[in-house]
Amino acid sequence: MYKIAIAGASSLLGKELKDVLSDSSLAAARFVLLDDEVAQGQLDQVGDEVTFIQAIAANAFEGTDFTFFCGPEELTRMHWRNAVDAGSTVIDMTGALDQESGVVIRAPWLGGETDNIDLLTTAVVPANPAALALALVMERLKLVAPVRFAAATVLEPASEFGKAAMDELHQQTVSLLSFQSMPRAIYDTQVAYNMLGGLGESSKVNLSAVEARIRRHFVALTSGREPGLAIQVIHAPVFHGQNFALAVEFERPVERVTLEEALGGEHLDLVLEDTDSPSNLSATGQNDVLVRLRPEAMGRNPNLVSRLWIWAAADNLRLHAQNALACAMDLRRLRPQKLVQ
Repeated sequence: MYKIAIAGASSLLGKELKDVLSDSSLAAARFVLLDDEVAQGQLDQVGDEVTFIQAIAANAFEGTDFTFFCGPEELTRMHWRNAVDAGSTVIDMTGALDQESGVVIRAPWLGGETDNIDLLTTAVVPANPAALALALVMERLKLVAPVRFAAATVLEPASEFGKAAMDELHQQTVSLLSFQSMPRAIYDTQVAYNMLGGLGESSKVNLSAVEARIRRHFVALTSGREPGLAIQVIHAPVFHGQNFALAVEFERPVERVTLEEALGGEHLDLVLEDTDSPSNLSATGQNDVLVRLRPEAMGRNPNLVSRLWIWAAADNLRLHAQNALACAMDLRRLRPQKLVQ
């Protein structure tokens, strides 16, 4: 039986991870829920096991096989080496370690990964959910034809930045409707009813850093197999769920039916009806990325295209938790072979 620690158990991502683990083959593991002192003593549950959230003490990671970090980045940076020293494999869902030496960005769903991790590897970073969604789509498109150009706009929700960001969006919305002053502790600007490519000078959310991380993770996942993807990040005034607008141009015309066949299947759900257009609401609770095609026809032939728009949506927390679980299962399955790939 495995012993699994979840550091940041009271966070939005921690709660989603607990739900995903409860429905997995790791549900029978022994869980240790950890967080800062504010959450200490809260009653929580993973699978059938009811337990209390504990403060992170010096010996908190002893005997743990896996430690999932899913709270603030500062918490990860403060404690991850203690987990490694205790013999635990770290799965960093915060992305704080994605530029640390020896730490690999992972997404086992992408079959073409070439990363080789030996038994000395002690920490992995499950890829950012936006980077994972974009990599999944681009991997399918490359099976159809070589891609000449691709650009993506990522619409980020408040939940991507934690509960405090969601609370501030809610409070700003209520304040605007009641003609009261707005709280700005997190964003340092008005995000309610507003689309922004940049936030206030004192904002605790840095969209440029988020954009750089998505680009860095996308490059790591594709290992140079995909063309350069231009990425911009916009903060959307929504609480949950990511949306993506992706423009793609192929080097040669392709059949529309071939595109539709490529974008169906595992982890991608192709939506064919306009009335069921992917949205942050329709994606909530879904394990797959919802995808809608809008090809531009070549001349008079509506079935032959070389350029297209893709509108997609994903449950960012669910996608991230599923990928973290896949990383853990991959590590568990391959470690006896002395190679994690």
